[in-house]
Amino acid sequence: MRIECQNDFIKVNQKVYPCTVSVAMDLIGGKWKAVILYHLKDANKRYSELNREMRSVTERTLSLQLKQLEEDGLISRQVYGDKPPIKVVYSLTDFGKSCRPLLDAILGWGNEVAAQKGEFVGHPFLD
Repeated sequence: MRIECQNDFIKVNQKVYPCTVSVAMDLIGGKWKAVILYHLKDANKRYSELNREMRSVTERTLSLQLKQLEEDGLISRQVYGDKPPIKVVYSLTDFGKSCRPLLDAILGWGNEVAAQKGEFVGHPFLD
C-alpha cells in the first residue's frame, strides 16, 4: 500500500477522507456519475439528451446525480431563457475534463470485460 492511504486524512470540500482513492470514488463513484461524465466527455448535452442516451436511469436519479456532479464542480449547468420552455445545457468544467483519461480507461476496461465475459444485448424492457 502506498503512503497516500497510510498516514493523514485528506480534507476536500469540507469532507474528510481516509485516502485519495476515497476522494476520487466520492466524486465519480456509484452507478451513474461516471456514466454521466462519459456522456458529457465530448459534447455538451441537454437533460433530455442525457435521459435518452441513458435509458435505464430514472429521471429522479439523473437529476440528483447531475446536481451532485455540479456541486462537486465536475459539471456546469447553463440555463438559457427566462420563462418556459427554458433550455438547460450540461457540460464538463475544466475540473471535469481532467477526468477524461480516467473515463477512457474505464471504457476500455469495460469493453474488455464485455468481450471476454459477456455479450451485448438489447434493453430487457425496451426491446
